[in-house]
Amino acid sequence: MEYSIIFLVLLFVIGFIGSFVSGMVGIGGSIIKYPMLLYIPPALGFIAFSAHEVSGISAVQVFFATIGGVFAYRKGDYLNKQLIIYMGTSILIGSFIGGYGSRFMTDSSVNLVYGILAVLAAVMMFIPKKEIDSIPLEKVTFNKWVATVSALFVGIGAGVVGAAGAFILVPIMLLILKIPTRMTIATSLAITFISSIGSTTGKLLTGQVLLVPALIMIVASLIASPLGVKVGKKVNVKLLQGILAVLILATAIKIWLDIILV
Repeated sequence: MEYSIIFLVLLFVIGFIGSFVSGMVGIGGSIIKYPMLLYIPPALGFIAFSAHEVSGISAVQVFFATIGGVFAYRKGDYLNKQLIIYMGTSILIGSFIGGYGSRFMTDSSVNLVYGILAVLAAVMMFIPKKEIDSIPLEKVTFNKWVATVSALFVGIGAGVVGAAGAFILVPIMLLILKIPTRMTIATSLAITFISSIGSTTGKLLTGQVLLVPALIMIVASLIASPLGVKVGKKVNVKLLQGILAVLILATAIKIWLDIILV
């Protein structure tokens, strides 16, 4: 398939915006890029991607966006290694199952899974998180069973839509596991990277990835994600939580309107 220069520039802009925000708030960016890729190109008169194609492009992009984010957070005490091991292993298994199994689902089913995940994440983001940021980073503890099981289910759902699951993983870490905001942001990027290995592999094996759009998104991710991390380190944690909550809510509303109106 041939793509015009203007269309490729549009894809780069979408990838840049999504990756910048993902680095800033600790998500892979699919919560933003999924609806942007699905709705913006046809709205501007370009070709429309199917839900399967968007999820495939998103899966590859998230893999590289999170690499950039984790690299930028490599210094300091923000990366919780135990949490990365427990949740990362579990979400990797789940995301491969979801990514591979999505080949048997219709486009509307993929959108439905995405809508359900977005609503759950939005609800959790708007529930007050009391005093989690007063906990010293070296004294952070968590329930290993809750972390493992929740990551498995997040991975399955996220693998279906080509996401890495951070948009719902972050609310779980903040609200249920009581992880401080900045540690959540850094650690979720590492877990998201692991998750994206499974979902990307599943999408590639089932031929759901369009090469050229995916390459454009990769370049945008590697440039924008570290820039987002730099900004995120300087922004108030409450503002970061608010930005993510609004993004998730807006996406959930848009997805469900489309599901209901179709």
